[in-house]
Order: sequence, then C-alpha cells, then structure tokens
Amino acid sequence: MSPIVSRVAQPVEPGGSDAETAGEALYRLLTDLIRRMPRDLSLTALSTLATLDRLGACRITDLAVTEGVAQPSMTTLVTNLERAGYVERGPHPTDGRATLASLTPAGRDLLVARRGTGARLLADLIRQLPTADSRRLAAAVPAIDRLRALHEETAARVTAGE
Repeated sequence: MSPIVSRVAQPVEPGGSDAETAGEALYRLLTDLIRRMPRDLSLTALSTLATLDRLGACRITDLAVTEGVAQPSMTTLVTNLERAGYVERGPHPTDGRATLASLTPAGRDLLVARRGTGARLLADLIRQLPTADSRRLAAAVPAIDRLRALHEETAARVTAGE
C-alpha cells in the first residue's frame, strides 16, 4: 500500500469534539478527491466558474474579492476563461465604465460535467462501503445539505463585508 493511501485510509483520531472530528474527516476526504479529479483548469478558474454559476453575472472586482485574488489576476483569469468560451463579458446595466462577467452555456456544461464526474467518483466509493455505512451516509445527506447552505450564507456575508 502506498504511503498516501495508507495515510488517507486511517481513521480520524478520536478525542476532539464531534464538530472537529467530522470536520477533519470531511476535509481530508474533500481535499484528496479534489486533488485526484482530472482538470484542465486551475482550481481558482473552476471556483470562479462555480461562483458565476451561483451568483450570476459579476464585476471582475467582486469576483476577485470572492475568490481571494488580486483584481489584475482576476482580469487575466476572466480573459483566459473568455477565450476558452466559458465566460463572456457584457456591459453593466447602470455603470457604463464597468463590465460584468457571466457564465456561458459552455461554462455551465463544464461545471455540470465536472459535478457529475465528482458525484460518480463518490458514489463508486460509497458502493464499496458496507451497507450500514452507506445507509449512515445517506441519512446524513440533510445535515450535509444544511452545512453547505450555512457555508454559502457565511461566504455571502464575508463577500458583502459583514
């Protein structure tokens, strides 16, 4: 067994709170899955596409804040995504000096395909678990959905400067 596989396969050490234990386990799983997903775009580019999908058209400066990168870097990234056909720019409806970046159908298709690939990867892993474990994961889906919604609410507040 490779060192990476044996480290990932180890259970989370007990002793922390339920939140810490679950957080560590989910973090380790997600970071490992993200690293192993095939990609031809950077994680920042994929995150930017997902942000545009979630929020709709955005100013580049707002995207830079949301993604935690400098505005010139976001301008370059949006230009590259535009050239690839995943993003398009259009005029801001009330500010003639500004432009809005928005997701194109090709960008949305890319996200749908990646999400499908990720979901299939997880489903394949879950099928390898004992039935009792897969049932426990299925029972946890409402809590996972609430956790995701809480994360989105928190991210929206941070982006809004609260």
